[in-house]
Amino acid sequence: MNVAVFGLGYVGCVTAACLARNGHYVIGVDVNAEKVQNILSGESPIIEPGLSTLIQNGVSSGALTATCDAATAVECADLALVCVGTPSQQDGSLATQYLERVCRDIGKALRNKQQYMVIAVRSTLLPGTAPTSLIPLLEQEADKKAGRDFGFCVNPEFLREGSAISDFDSPPYTVIGQLDEKSGERVAQLYTNIDVPVYQL
Repeated sequence: MNVAVFGLGYVGCVTAACLARNGHYVIGVDVNAEKVQNILSGESPIIEPGLSTLIQNGVSSGALTATCDAATAVECADLALVCVGTPSQQDGSLATQYLERVCRDIGKALRNKQQYMVIAVRSTLLPGTAPTSLIPLLEQEADKKAGRDFGFCVNPEFLREGSAISDFDSPPYTVIGQLDEKSGERVAQLYTNIDVPVYQL
């Protein structure tokens, strides 16, 4: 599958490298040109055991690349994984401005895309954020309808610093909060070689 991974921080880098190793074609997307250049050079932007080797192998094989251009990534992707940070604020809420910006960028690119694509959010969310904020943003920018013209899922991650690759390969389970079954089935295809229960909710 052709996968665009938005956000080349901790979760995004590990996810992109592991998916490329598992046979998918992955394009990482980030506004930080230095992170993108790191990936293109086969280097890891973060410190995590084993990650540099995975990235180098992915780039060398042609399975992993990176760009700052969201439209380019969306155009060639069957699925977009959103992995940008949602840091905690002083009042306990989550800062979602980076997530919203990515959804706007994806939505704008979707406007000109003919093929059906699924957007799956791996960023940490509070309940209700997707239906009240993210899906409306995508629909507005794309001028398309979620569940009909594009798919949407929430796909939380269970990665710990220092053991992220093994955590990716051996999670307790895979959770897919799906807008509809078609959306969820496409996300589930990412994890067919990971032998754990899959919950499509």
